[in-house]
Order: sequence, then C-alpha cells, then structure tokens
Amino acid sequence: MQRVISGIQQVGIGVTNADEAFKWYSKVFGTDVVVFKSAGRAELMKRYTGGEGHDRYAILALNMQSGGGFEIWEYRSRTPQPAAFEVQLGDLGIFAVKIKSRDVKATYELYKKMDVNLLSEPTKNPGGEESFFLKDPYGNVFEIVEDTHWFMNTGHLTGSVCGVTIGVSSIEKAIDFYEKVLGYDIEAFSSEGVYPEFNKIAGGTHKFKRLLLRHTRPLEGAFSQLLGSTCIELVEVQDRTPKKIYENRFWGDLGFIHVCFDIHGYAEHERICNEAGYPFTVDSSTSFDMGEAAGHFAYNEDPDGTLIEYVETHRVPILKKIGWYLNLKRRNPVKPLPNWIVRSLKYSRVKKK
Repeated sequence: MQRVISGIQQVGIGVTNADEAFKWYSKVFGTDVVVFKSAGRAELMKRYTGGEGHDRYAILALNMQSGGGFEIWEYRSRTPQPAAFEVQLGDLGIFAVKIKSRDVKATYELYKKMDVNLLSEPTKNPGGEESFFLKDPYGNVFEIVEDTHWFMNTGHLTGSVCGVTIGVSSIEKAIDFYEKVLGYDIEAFSSEGVYPEFNKIAGGTHKFKRLLLRHTRPLEGAFSQLLGSTCIELVEVQDRTPKKIYENRFWGDLGFIHVCFDIHGYAEHERICNEAGYPFTVDSSTSFDMGEAAGHFAYNEDPDGTLIEYVETHRVPILKKIGWYLNLKRRNPVKPLPNWIVRSLKYSRVKKK
C-alpha cells in the first residue's frame, strides 16, 4: 500500500494543567477546536516512562484556519519534571514550534497588547521570510512565521503548527533522517553565523548552523488541506556542547515531547523507516483508542533521540453531539476529505468565556 504523509498532525506539549494550558493556547493561537479530551493510562510508552505505565489526561486541540494541532498532555500519576538545566537554543530536541500567521507584523502588535512574552521583533530569516519569537507561560518557545496556505477564515490572525525547530548535533547526519524517513527534500535556506533575532532566546547569542527543510510531496490524505505544508528547521550550535533536552526525563514531562505526523499506509511507512535504519521503538501494533478517536501509532527517533510519532487515524469524531464519527479505513487514502466534512469540526469549538 502507498504511504501518504498528510502533514504534522500535532505537537505534544507536556504541562502541569492541561485545561489551563488549553485556555491560553486557544486565546493566543486560536486552537479552540477540541478533537478529544481523554483520561486514561499510557501503557505503551514504558520504554520512555521508566518501565511502567502512567495515568494521563490529554487534549487534542486544532485551529480550523490551518495547521497541525497541540496534544496538550498532563501526567495524573506523577509530577511532571522540568529539565534540570536551562534549555538553550541548539540543545538536542524540539526547541520551538512554528505557528503560521496571515500577517506577522499585525500579530506582533496584537500580542504586545495582550502582554504576551515576546522574545524578538518581526525580522526576516535567512530565507527572507518574516517571523518573531515568543514564550508561553510554561517556558515553551514559539515562532510566528508568515504563511500563505489557509483552509478557512475564522477571523484569527494565526493558524497553528506549520513546523518545528529541532536542535541537532550534526545537520549532516540529521538530514539523512528527515529526508529519507519524512521526505523533506528541499533546502529552503542554509546559513551559518550569529543571529540578532536570537538575542533574547536562551543560548541565542552563540554561533549556529541553520538549515530549513521543506518538501516536494503534495498535500494528500484526508486532512491534508487543513494541516497544510510544513517545514523542519535544524539548528546546530557551533561554540558549545549541546545537552539533550529530555535527558533523564520521561516522555510527557514538561516541554515539547514529540512531533507527530499524520500518515496512511502504515506497513509501507514501517518498511521505509527500517530501510533507512530508523526502526520503530514503540508500536501500538493494531489500534489505539483515545476515547473519541482511534487508530494506529508508532514512534522512532532521529539521530539525536528526538521522538517522532506517526499516527494512522482510523476513526475521528466530526460531530460528537449527534454521534457522527468518520471511519477513514474505508476511503481512498490519497484523496482529501470534502471541505464541508472537515469544516464540520468547527462545531467542536470551545467558545471563549
């Protein structure tokens, strides 16, 4: 069966209070559509959780304008741990999440009025694209970037996830993974130096190599028009030794825990991962169930141990109030869902109080 990568489905964010974090992300980034809220026990991630399962509570939230979502993740059986050191740009793992914007300067001015913790002013990256950085109340860094792909207009200045910035020990080694396994085959820019826009970011005054990767693969799959095209920025610090962001911590602890890709053609994807030398480290084998959504998931690691998740969705709630759940196993995996069906997710929108 053909493999289809529809885009970044979500980024996992470990927090101490998922409901509180959802309210902040909804207000600031417009991720106000709840696909699921699920409490239960995570048994399949024992490799990354100290050899035992743990109780957890998770919320998957989307922005209907475009982009991947947030899987906001809260431990219920243990206290989630922060890094034992100040995480700096270039440390190994997901350092920042890229959020798409219709108008970067207008978004910056809005966030100033909202008293968001801004780390830089709008400026152009080495590829000529405008962006700026901010920090959420939980210490996580986001980059607001210009984007032209939009699914619908709800009146918000931003969509949601369109990429991530990942610290790596060697860009040359990391390219092998992100190109062979995930199909990021375009080098949008490659640059080396000291960058003024990083000055207020922890560790940002060091010298870096930067590589922005995009993909030629088309937007295919059920939710591809909503998720949109994506990018991966690899950052390699040149004048210090980076630390692993999740060193001696569990998956689900505080911070960006994984980036998840929406795929179809699970067996073919596993073959590609094995052939490239990056086998699955976790595999749900047949199906997972998050209460209102179900499917198949797996994880592997990039060369520095950053966790990458893959989800093949089998069932998703479209209109929960009337019990409308869509079975994706019965349809053409390449063809996007009709827009009217995807737009129906807006009825799961949580209104601001």
